[in-house]
Amino acid sequence: MRISEIHPIFYRMRINQKRFFRFLYNLKYRKKIARTFNNNSYSYICKKHQSLLRRKLGDSDPKLQENKITNLKIASRKIDGIIIQPGEIFSFWCLVGKTTKSKGYIEGMQLSMGEVKTGVGGGICQLANLLYWLILHTPLEVIERHHHSFDPFPDEGRVLPFGSGASVFYNYVDLRFRNPTNQPFQIRVWVTDKHLKGAVYTNEDWPFSYHIEERNHAFIRGGEKNFRQNEIWRKVIDKRTGDCIGESLLIKNFSEVKYEIPEEIE
Repeated sequence: MRISEIHPIFYRMRINQKRFFRFLYNLKYRKKIARTFNNNSYSYICKKHQSLLRRKLGDSDPKLQENKITNLKIASRKIDGIIIQPGEIFSFWCLVGKTTKSKGYIEGMQLSMGEVKTGVGGGICQLANLLYWLILHTPLEVIERHHHSFDPFPDEGRVLPFGSGASVFYNYVDLRFRNPTNQPFQIRVWVTDKHLKGAVYTNEDWPFSYHIEERNHAFIRGGEKNFRQNEIWRKVIDKRTGDCIGESLLIKNFSEVKYEIPEEIE
């Protein structure tokens, strides 16, 4: 057993230690972090996507989803319009900052230490999930991404492959990606009545598109627990010819399932 698991005070001390180390790390690389905004979208779109704001999540309290929407509106405004110039790095937490009550954030759903909990700012992982999915369809290079350690809810309303999201926890569990190209890219994100929406733009047409697919998906029983596995692959498509010019394995998932697996998919 780790020291942080013995008593809550040790857990909080460990979190504060990690946050301090990340603060120092951010100071070292602060000049590389993207911080320029433009409210006018660039001319060429790379990828658009939207996710439902409300869907059935087991027997969770629907009020937490309404609270999540409030949190997403606040966090989205901190990111909408950000420009990632060549060589710059996007950092979720460097833009969003700490989610506090003083900023308007309220109690929402969080996934922590293998459990579904509540906390101020809960629910903004949906924004990180959207951003990660968008970036997989661009030449931007993901340099930090964390996955959820368990699968908490069945697939009702899910449109993306299992395990294609991103977990964030202030400030050391971050989502970061770098622009290795010679042209800038812009992220737009906004909230409507029903959806969280996002898009990635650039100022010149990019010659490639990207196709994401799931492979080798399976549910597995292991003793008294259930697990789920899959692989997420990416194909690079030449937009001029339509040919696939390469593919790569992005993610290999294996997570504990926290819900009953229907008999027909065992």
